[in-house]
Amino acid sequence: MFSLNVSATLRRLWAFNSFAYSVRVGIALGVLVGGCWSLDQMPLLVPLLLGVVASALAETDDNWRGRARALLLTLACFATVAFAVQAAFAHRAVFVAGLVVVTFTLTMLGAISRRYQAIGYATLILALYTAIGMDQRGDAGQAFWLEPALLLAGASWYGLLSVLWCALFVHQPVQQDLAQVMRELEAYLRLKSTLFEPVRDDQGEVRRLRLAQQSGRVVMALNQAKEGLFNRIDATRSSHRMQQYMGLYFIAQDIHERASSSHYPYDALIDAFFHSDVLFRCQRLLRVQGRACGELGRAILLRLPFVKGDESTTALRDLRNAIDYLDTHRDAQGTDLLASLQALAGNLATLDAQLAGASDPAMQLGANDGALYDRTPRSWRDAWGRVREQFRLSSPLLRHALRLSLALAAGYGLMRAIHAHQGYWILLTTIFVCQPSFNATRQRMLQRVAGTFVGLAIGWALFDLFPNLLLQAMFTVVAGVLFFSTRTTRYTIATASMTLVVLMCFNQTGDGQVLIVPRMVDTLIGSALAGAAVFLVLPDWQGRRLDALAGRCLAALAHYLRELARQFQDGRVDDLAYRLARRNAHNADAALSTALGNLMTEPGSRADEGERGLRFLVHSHTVLNYLSGLGAHREALAAGERSSALLADAEQVASVLQALGSSLAQGRAPASGNPSAAAEAGGTNAADASQNLVAEQLRLIHGQLGPLQQAARSLVAH
Repeated sequence: MFSLNVSATLRRLWAFNSFAYSVRVGIALGVLVGGCWSLDQMPLLVPLLLGVVASALAETDDNWRGRARALLLTLACFATVAFAVQAAFAHRAVFVAGLVVVTFTLTMLGAISRRYQAIGYATLILALYTAIGMDQRGDAGQAFWLEPALLLAGASWYGLLSVLWCALFVHQPVQQDLAQVMRELEAYLRLKSTLFEPVRDDQGEVRRLRLAQQSGRVVMALNQAKEGLFNRIDATRSSHRMQQYMGLYFIAQDIHERASSSHYPYDALIDAFFHSDVLFRCQRLLRVQGRACGELGRAILLRLPFVKGDESTTALRDLRNAIDYLDTHRDAQGTDLLASLQALAGNLATLDAQLAGASDPAMQLGANDGALYDRTPRSWRDAWGRVREQFRLSSPLLRHALRLSLALAAGYGLMRAIHAHQGYWILLTTIFVCQPSFNATRQRMLQRVAGTFVGLAIGWALFDLFPNLLLQAMFTVVAGVLFFSTRTTRYTIATASMTLVVLMCFNQTGDGQVLIVPRMVDTLIGSALAGAAVFLVLPDWQGRRLDALAGRCLAALAHYLRELARQFQDGRVDDLAYRLARRNAHNADAALSTALGNLMTEPGSRADEGERGLRFLVHSHTVLNYLSGLGAHREALAAGERSSALLADAEQVASVLQALGSSLAQGRAPASGNPSAAAEAGGTNAADASQNLVAEQLRLIHGQLGPLQQAARSLVAH
């Protein structure tokens, strides 16, 4: 029994990304500390360890071949900047000029892909690690090549360990990504169920905004899972497990589309069925299906078979019975919405079938073409084109590159003016704190200062309590593992951990306590510089981007609707073109939601600006929900005049959305008119249920065009 419990505990620990990451980092740091201690070469530990840190920061998810290629590129960049810093360190003008050029160049290379962004960021950090090492040693008379060589040795050691780990545990990152998708879907379905609360209050818009924000988190999780799948699909195309993961990804996409779909205005449903239990039945079914998504995520993590329980089947049957009762006892008030309830029940029944199909997800591939869109550049020309596109003042990346370069130059000048001891920590703090947006910089600044102070206090206490250097070396390994396991989720703890690493390492060759005050002062100065830069140098206030983001959102909705119309004309096919249009629409919606969240935290009076943006988001997200409703019921319409009229109406709506989007993108007020005038398309009393559903969804979308136009005018006018 004990062995079974231990096995289950290890399985649960192994399933989490932070645990596997911690084991890998623990091995890397432990070997270095043990080797340096046994060889009595502790002065070499600091650059070796900093090389490990830089290499780990450059790491991105990939298969082992891709990671090996990335490692070679990373080491080449590291070697170039390390020797360049070594050569220019004594020449202040050359050093600061090179620092500005390198910072701008490496930041702009992030436009190519996330891999290049990570490599550029880590390379810049390693350049400052080189400067810190040289500043620490002073005129010790060491060989020219020693500091860069030690940094590269540490980076190479961790990189080789990372490649080997990736080759041995191919599928683990994909499992973790898919499990995260299922957790986000669980939260989304739980929030969606609150919209069916039969309560007449003024919180409906607040609930819809929360749902839109959670939808953005689902989209980000799906994008992360897609990248992980794409990085491995070529090398393991024939793998049965990989086909299962592909099937689960497509199931998650379909669940998101069905969960985000709307066939009804929620307030009208509450008014019509306030005295019925049908809304409670909908709410219960959504919550049960949400729990099933969570259970599926846990099964993926633990690599256990998933068997959907009968609770959702019972809840679905109860919902259908409640709808049938309303149908036989219908009254004038709820008659028009019964069709919407029936469409809802059909949609949730298909969602339930998708969850049941997760027990054999590879079968899902039969309904898809299995293709994933590759967003990585296909050539050097393509890569340069992506960078060149960012050379415009409206680009957030260009603004961030200029801002960070100037902040580092100012930090270097300030460091020389005040003759700061260990002053290069000022520049390093500025790099870590300065983020593309004000909100992210503000959060990082507070976390960095708090974490540094906590780490210094703990380090000071450990120096007195545990003066043994070997024990302090062990603390270095533990703190390093804690840093890497928390750096993306608990940055305050990560900063405190890295502060401990620095103090313990430097104490191996000198008095680490002398670093406490300089580290505290440098952190405050570097954080203040980053905050001033993001506030004063080309500030990227989110309000200035709302027009463009809203325009892209409407353009993506128009393209999504046109792909839906193609499906209704030719028949349901989950091909790449359709899935890409659907994903782009959700991505644009998520980007707008994120920008509005950042806007509300910016300094000054942003309430009116935020309210206008949120009003637009409510209407645009509602249109996306109605389009998802169409996507949930895709099938070829019967040939005839009514179907032709419906498709023509869909094109008219898409044209209106496209025109509104173009106006917003150009910063112009939308042309006046009455975009809400819907085509009748034969009414909704004809016998064809599919045509009726399409007509009803288009009618609901038409109802949002007028409010969308007004919200767009409000955005442009201010």
